Amino acid sequence: MRVEFPNGGDLKVGVLGGGRMGAGIAHAFLLVGSEVLVVERDREAADAAALRIRESVERSIERGTTHVSADELNAALRLGTDIARFADCDLVIEAVPEDRGLKTDALARIESVIAKTAMLASNTSSISIDALAVSLARPEQFLGLHFFNPVPASVLVEIVAGAATDPAVIAQARGWVEALGKTPIVVRDSPGFASSRLGLVLALEAIRMLDAGVASAEDIDTAMELGYRHPMGPLRTTDIVGLDVRLGIAEELHATLGERFAPPALLRQMVADGKLGRKSGEGFYRWDAT
Repeated sequence: MRVEFPNGGDLKVGVLGGGRMGAGIAHAFLLVGSEVLVVERDREAADAAALRIRESVERSIERGTTHVSADELNAALRLGTDIARFADCDLVIEAVPEDRGLKTDALARIESVIAKTAMLASNTSSISIDALAVSLARPEQFLGLHFFNPVPASVLVEIVAGAATDPAVIAQARGWVEALGKTPIVVRDSPGFASSRLGLVLALEAIRMLDAGVASAEDIDTAMELGYRHPMGPLRTTDIVGLDVRLGIAEELHATLGERFAPPALLRQMVADGKLGRKSGEGFYRWDAT
């Protein structure tokens, strides 16, 4: 059953980047009846994104989390390589890697082709929304929509309001998130926002403890799971997020908030060795290739 979004009618959503996060965002909007366009850098990447999204959608159907057929969901998904195709979207979400320059360039290119009434969002987990808005002509239409990995299963979306973001846009974003069946929180633009800033403090200290031999990865995680009722420990969570992603966030917050966010040497070494967590098959834990 299609969801009526607060802006009236079905929302046409664009997503730039079809990696794990972009695919998850596309999946979430497809399940509530949105028409979704995912744009990737080339045809090979677009084909890979299509496969990723369709496999994810099929898993949702198998789990009974949607009663919409695979044919209908797949018909609502469009893939492409031309950013100009975002012209008819109501909302475009940038989901490229966590690099300030890359995101700034991507956002400016998206804004140049979308309608003046369209909303533009970044899925950044740590980079200042105000810093990303510097090159935009319409910063009042721009905000952060920080989805969490894995997007289909996660119930939280962090809405980040920049200094120039129109309050009406924030209100609209709340409606979008709630229509997805997720819970929105609104955060004023600040390094790391709320979730990444708090989560990173715990993760970095857990890595330092592991490196110092205080306890094993399993026991550090169990301490937080049983002692503080966290559903997952900080090291296993880091594996799921990606050690490279954690490192990027740590470097961003180290530069803006100081030494307490300095990346541990162990984290840097593991990333250099290609031990990125679940996506590479090994991080603080070993992961099944499937």
